[in-house]
Amino acid sequence: MMDEKKDYFVYTDKMTVGYNGEPLIRDIEIRLKKGEILTLIGPNGAGKSTILKSITRQLTLIAGTVYIDRQSIREMTEKDTAKKMAVVLTERIRPELMTCEDVVNTGRYPYTGRLGILSEEDHQKVQEAMKLVHAEELADCDFSEISDGQRQRILLARAICQEPEIIILDEPTSFLDIRHKLELLTILKDMVRQRNVAVIMSLHELDLAQKISDQVICVHGNKIERYGAPEEIFTSDYIKTLYGVTKGSYNADFGCLELEPARGEPEVFVIAGNGSGIPVFRKLQRKGIPFAAGVLHENDIDCQVAKALAVEVVTEKAFCEISDSTLDRARALMHRCKKVVCCLKEYGTINEKNRLLQEEAEKNGNCV
Repeated sequence: MMDEKKDYFVYTDKMTVGYNGEPLIRDIEIRLKKGEILTLIGPNGAGKSTILKSITRQLTLIAGTVYIDRQSIREMTEKDTAKKMAVVLTERIRPELMTCEDVVNTGRYPYTGRLGILSEEDHQKVQEAMKLVHAEELADCDFSEISDGQRQRILLARAICQEPEIIILDEPTSFLDIRHKLELLTILKDMVRQRNVAVIMSLHELDLAQKISDQVICVHGNKIERYGAPEEIFTSDYIKTLYGVTKGSYNADFGCLELEPARGEPEVFVIAGNGSGIPVFRKLQRKGIPFAAGVLHENDIDCQVAKALAVEVVTEKAFCEISDSTLDRARALMHRCKKVVCCLKEYGTINEKNRLLQEEAEKNGNCV
């Protein structure tokens, strides 16, 4: 088993983490190759940050060992560790009288002499890192006065110019807007591919974790509950269990959350398909109006959202023409509703019978 672990760049052997000698999570087995991203997910307080801080030696291990490039971190000097590992944590550092460029400069200190004097090459690497995270304009700004999102980009630049072989990040996207979330994760992915860096991080954004991770660790109930590829982890039922979701739902196919549907007898029947109904479904849900939908094919994008938000949904098998019996069920459900909303403008062979529903609703004068 130990020989197998040595095939990995980062691995742990029965790592147990906690505080003040009290174990929180026992026997953690992490295995990560260079060029891979490992993401920790799980509820707040489960121990994700504790695991990361223990790997980075900010917390003392209760038991077990962390190996980087086959060497125990206990045996590595701080300078050697800094050349192998860069860390970006959520704690807000407050350096006195330091510009953003000064903070990024500290990423080069493992490579300088005792006086910490940066060479021309060091300064060039700092500039390249700041450019990579789109932070050149922040160079002369007081680090303590910039926004949380800007601070996160500066700390990432510091980690990049450190030229590590592994980067540890704790919720790196927490303070970033949509643009900078995507940019940061793109930068990490490029570093993984182009520089063969290993990445371990925690994320709260499940949709992003699902898209960027090579491996996922689920921390739950003071243990590692699951460890595997995103395809194995991100199922609708398991994510609900992992986070104890009791209100609303999680859609693993879309990687998104949906609020609870409005309850009661459906008041509106929505004729939809091919994504045309989703805006209407969500608008009715926001207004607290219970609705039904149909006829939707089981492989239709509208069907996924309708099942989460509608009181009732009439479905047909994928790629099949709507049958007479399915049409009758939809017609009966439509007649129970006060209004009908038709989102479709065109009909194909397999959903032609939805046109009959629209024509009937128009004839009855309740199609809006």
